[in-house]
Amino acid sequence: MEKNPDIQFRSPEEIKSYQETRLIETLVYLQAHSRFYQQMFREHSIDISRIKTIEDLQQIPVTTKTDLQLHNNEFICVDRDAIIDYVTTSGTLGDPVTFVLTSADLDRLAYNEYLSFNTAGCSRKDILQLMTTIDRRFMAGLAYYLGARELGMGVARVGNGIPELQWDTIHRIHPTCGMVVPSFLIKLIEFAEKNQIDYNNSSMKKCVCIGEALRNPDFTLNTLGQRINEKWPSLQLYSTYASTEMQSSFTECSEFHGGHLQPELIIVEFLDDKNLPVKEGEPGEVTITTLGVEGMPLLRFKTGDICYHYTESCTCGRNTIRLSSVLGRKGQMIKYKGTTLYPPALFDILDDIPKVKNYVVEVYTNKLGTDEILIRIGSEENSESFAKEIKDLFRSKIRVAPTIRFEPADYIAQIQMPPMSRKSIKFFDLR
Repeated sequence: MEKNPDIQFRSPEEIKSYQETRLIETLVYLQAHSRFYQQMFREHSIDISRIKTIEDLQQIPVTTKTDLQLHNNEFICVDRDAIIDYVTTSGTLGDPVTFVLTSADLDRLAYNEYLSFNTAGCSRKDILQLMTTIDRRFMAGLAYYLGARELGMGVARVGNGIPELQWDTIHRIHPTCGMVVPSFLIKLIEFAEKNQIDYNNSSMKKCVCIGEALRNPDFTLNTLGQRINEKWPSLQLYSTYASTEMQSSFTECSEFHGGHLQPELIIVEFLDDKNLPVKEGEPGEVTITTLGVEGMPLLRFKTGDICYHYTESCTCGRNTIRLSSVLGRKGQMIKYKGTTLYPPALFDILDDIPKVKNYVVEVYTNKLGTDEILIRIGSEENSESFAKEIKDLFRSKIRVAPTIRFEPADYIAQIQMPPMSRKSIKFFDLR
């Protein structure tokens, strides 16, 4: 692909014009190679030559996770012998979907993470400690490795878990940057404190964090971010947001005011339940159109993730759209006693209770046909007074209190990591 890393610093008008040129190329490619989109264009009498602007995309129906699950193979645009890598989605809201990547797609993936690391202030002088898996059909772990290589960083591929091995790697190799799920940093801190490791004076100076929110919509650190920052103030925390479907990412710069769009790789819309654009300041579902993907490109794909977006220029010099942390997933919205909630709001409260070692949140349908919330908590204290304290905290923060059940922390830890899972799961939707 032709690279244009400077486009993110151009004017909003130049960025939009550039993206619209790439959009036309994408539509021509889909018309020629995608069985799914060929059928969609026929059924809805869509003349792609009339789609010239990002606003014109509203003439095209959205693509959903259900479409991907029901018609997985029809999205593949290349012959089998052109496929180099096979990955699957995490299956958070249903069965995993298989995605295929060509050699060019892997190059694009590397370039995306090169841009991502660059946005977070990394350079070839850094050494990256990769604390996510690179196997188990996981696209992101491979992407981080390829991106670090593209940037020229050294990489220590440690994988997830095993705090002792992580600290041994830090002592042995002196990495400066970590790629990590942020809640795991709490475990690294706990291990360091038990073993008299001076982590604030270690080589690790920044972490690019995935999978969990670090900030509130106003960009202040949320509870998890605050807990890490209070213990490890010398460590800079950068958020990055991505998914297998989009094959690209939104990463924070040193201003920490949202994740930046990479205009070369993706077009993003923010839609309501009627698939209409929301205004800035309103939450909307992140809806993406991939640019430059060969194997499985997507057009107006609704990710299920709800975010705010920001269009004003960033003081870092970039003029790209920025995304807030994910407020929640559309399919995980909870209607509880008249209050609309997303799981991260519950996590934020639980993460702020020191005596709560770990937890899982379960949502199910009660006999009245409405949502019920059960929080299973691992804690050394399991008294009625502690349960009341937790419920009172929920009432003060979100006006309602879920059911609390105490269980052994080791058992909760097992529930969080099912055998087929690639990452810790804290939310179970049993509705």
